Amino acid sequence: MNLGLAGRAAMVAASSSGIGLAVARVLAEEGADVSICGRDPERLAVAHREVDACGPGRVLSHVVDLRDEDAAAGWVRRTAEEFGVLHVVVTNSGGVPFGPVQDFEVAQYREAVNDNLLPHISLSLAAAPHLKRAGWGRIVMITSESVRQPHPGSGLSSVARLGVLGFVRGLVDAFGPSGVTVNVLAPGFHRTPILDVQYGDQVEERLAEVAAGLPLGRIGRAEDLGALVAFLASEQSAFVTGSVLVADGGNTRGIG
Repeated sequence: MNLGLAGRAAMVAASSSGIGLAVARVLAEEGADVSICGRDPERLAVAHREVDACGPGRVLSHVVDLRDEDAAAGWVRRTAEEFGVLHVVVTNSGGVPFGPVQDFEVAQYREAVNDNLLPHISLSLAAAPHLKRAGWGRIVMITSESVRQPHPGSGLSSVARLGVLGFVRGLVDAFGPSGVTVNVLAPGFHRTPILDVQYGDQVEERLAEVAAGLPLGRIGRAEDLGALVAFLASEQSAFVTGSVLVADGGNTRGIG
């Protein structure tokens, strides 16, 4: 299927590794020009080469700390200037410490909001005039399954990420007449480097336990999410906006 992404200008936040990198690779494979960012220059340089090898489009890479709203807006501006247009914005953020809600102080919740919520807002607001000017656009916000099923061991994430849903509802109305869609992708457990940090030397054993509790019996692959983002960014998804697509192997059992 031709997703209609060839020649489109895309940017993928927090894309020097993990899910962000997988998304950038898939968009490049579909023929899009892709701008990536990260905080570590060396890791970003490796990611640039990987994405560049995936397709015929141009690749830009910028060192950006997305917790700095001015830096995030500057990345959007530079991307639009260098590509000459902007069509697809994939907002993404780093992880936060694990633990139940009672284990954290108010200052840590404030930091989690700054890390996990505000980057989605700052990037979307900065991109808004460029997407409206193009008359065609897609915003895909990558959050977590915790926006649909809070996990007792992910207190900070469960609280901070929920704000994304309220923000999206407002953007749907604001962007609709301009031909811009806004959707949320809520992934569950996928094999990314953050799980090695979370579980350490026991990562394989712990992931096997998690997989055993999922209806599909396995952990997701980062490239699975890349394919879902590509669809939400495609021509075929033109009538899909304001949705929350959960990709968690069936872990979310609730209705609605």
